[in-house]
Amino acid sequence: MTKESNVTPAFGRFLKFWRDVYSISQEELAERLNSSPRHISRIENGSGRPSEALVLEIGKTLSLGSRDLNHLLISAGYTQQEKHISFHDPDMKWLRKSMLYTVKALDPYPTAITDSSTNILMVNKGWVSLFRKSISKAVLDKVDNHYDFLFQREAAGKDVSQWEDTLSMILMSLQQKVLMTGSSTAEAHLQRLTAKPEVPHDWRQRAAKLEPMASFRVQTRIDGVLTQFFSVSSTVGAIGPAAYVSEPQLTISTLYPEDENIDLSKLIDPNLTHPLLFY
Repeated sequence: MTKESNVTPAFGRFLKFWRDVYSISQEELAERLNSSPRHISRIENGSGRPSEALVLEIGKTLSLGSRDLNHLLISAGYTQQEKHISFHDPDMKWLRKSMLYTVKALDPYPTAITDSSTNILMVNKGWVSLFRKSISKAVLDKVDNHYDFLFQREAAGKDVSQWEDTLSMILMSLQQKVLMTGSSTAEAHLQRLTAKPEVPHDWRQRAAKLEPMASFRVQTRIDGVLTQFFSVSSTVGAIGPAAYVSEPQLTISTLYPEDENIDLSKLIDPNLTHPLLFY
């Protein structure tokens, strides 16, 4: 018998942990679940696998919160439960304020904050100033979704290097989210984007050959000179295995010039406005 076969599966470790937290024996938990102590013992030591319904019932019985229930589901091999929380919810005032501090602090580097559906929630002056160099105010003021922005030739699409590969990677990330979660929202977003004429017909094959990266290149002209940027994204979320499914799921996307000697502060026009610029 190998050493690995003696290791208790993650679900068993979670279940034992929570039983210890609430001082509940296997027998007591089995009684509360209308199950048998033997079954609880088997799923805890890894010789049996709990059904999704049983995992949910255990979470309910132990009064686990959303984070801890999701960890329990993931440890048993099931998809986490997503509970959408709006960025604009009154209880999120502290988060909106901190994100405003964040985008202001990142000036002059162009920055946008998006939610789990890539809706743009907030931008900074650097973002508005940069894209106004190549996009009309009328078009830019209507931008409210990051992926839609990238998929439009008249918007950011014309500035993205290896554009078709970038679109393919975006679509693959959405497709895999749909496969993993069954999210109707993600499915609708995927269908809307794949219907765009700019999408390469072989986007699945393209994306299958590419490994996901935290950044892609964007290029635009500044004072007549073609300037390259890295688009780098970071996620704002909870701590732990469920960090990428905590709501609201926020992403901070920032453009950094490849040439560190470029001074972007000279691009910022303090008089520029945008519906998503809040300072």
